[in-house]
Amino acid sequence: MDVETFEQLLTPAGQMLLEEIARCAGVESDLALGTRLRRTWAPDLVAAAVTQNHLRGKAAGKFGAAATHMYFTHDALEQSTRSVVAEHRARRIADSGARAVVDLGCGIGGDLLALGRAGLRVRGIERDPVRAAIARANLAAAGLLGTVEVGDAELTDIADDEVAFIDPARRDARGRTFSTADLQPDWGWVRQRLEGRTVAKVMPGLAHTEVPDGVEAEWVSDRGQLVEACLWGAPFATARRRATVLPASATLTASGEPAAVADVGAHLYEPDDAVIRAGLVSEFASQIGGWLTDPHIAYVSTDAQVATPLARGFRVVEELPFREKPLKAALQVRRVGTLTIKKRGVEIVPEQLIKRMKLTGPNTALVVMTRVQDRGRAFLVAPH
Repeated sequence: MDVETFEQLLTPAGQMLLEEIARCAGVESDLALGTRLRRTWAPDLVAAAVTQNHLRGKAAGKFGAAATHMYFTHDALEQSTRSVVAEHRARRIADSGARAVVDLGCGIGGDLLALGRAGLRVRGIERDPVRAAIARANLAAAGLLGTVEVGDAELTDIADDEVAFIDPARRDARGRTFSTADLQPDWGWVRQRLEGRTVAKVMPGLAHTEVPDGVEAEWVSDRGQLVEACLWGAPFATARRRATVLPASATLTASGEPAAVADVGAHLYEPDDAVIRAGLVSEFASQIGGWLTDPHIAYVSTDAQVATPLARGFRVVEELPFREKPLKAALQVRRVGTLTIKKRGVEIVPEQLIKRMKLTGPNTALVVMTRVQDRGRAFLVAPH
């Protein structure tokens, strides 16, 4: 889709076409609908409108009901921040006292929308003219003020009252990249910007050693899925490492205090991936009054049940044999036919082990197989 075709979608006639496709999609077949519409409308415009309708459906998972009035491209939608994550970041920027943000590489404007809704004055810079046009349209559709300019992020002048937000492209010609060396804009430029009033969204697999001195790294998960690391420039940093779990907005920061290590108690906790990736399992154990079951394994135990959004909790029903044959016998006695195995720190492949045991029976079971103080152990557990 080029800029001219996209702008035709914004005309009254283009809006009528989008409304008709939304009304008829799923009622008529794609072939029949496309054939009928092309008798009246230009083929390129029909193709663009059909694509928008499809992408709006896909975007609902990230943008909710707002997606029905937004515009997208395939790649830009995939790269966009989930609205709940963007809103969390925007609130924190607004709470810092900032009043204006320039989004350097704004894409289709997902983060601009969240920043604008947080009461910030927003300006977007985007190299791709189509994405820039879409970002303008998305701001208008949301009833938000703001500007979007076609330009190069690295050459943009930033006003004294503006916070810079950077979401470097994490794709190259080979696909998704997991190396800071392949980021665009250049990682060296991003690091330099982070010395001042800058916030950068980067890949969740970012190594701790890549975090510049004086910068806070915040790992964020949404509904149990680790989605990003956010780097907060030196003026915003309040911790070295932070884990944030959405939608609960629960947060945990690094303290450096080691947790105790002891045998498994009455309850086991599997920390959220944001907690694990931020290296805050010991801090989590201390927060809930628990301990590590092994100094190198991300399981925490307590004697009393604790409600926490930072982990999944399980009641330890009983210990089972760790070796395969006696484990199978113990499960057969309990008439287990459907088994789920969670494992950490042990050399097993759950799917293969379950297949080999050939269990039959009416009952289901969840078994944790892990290392406890350097020894393989198995526990029958029940989720909290």
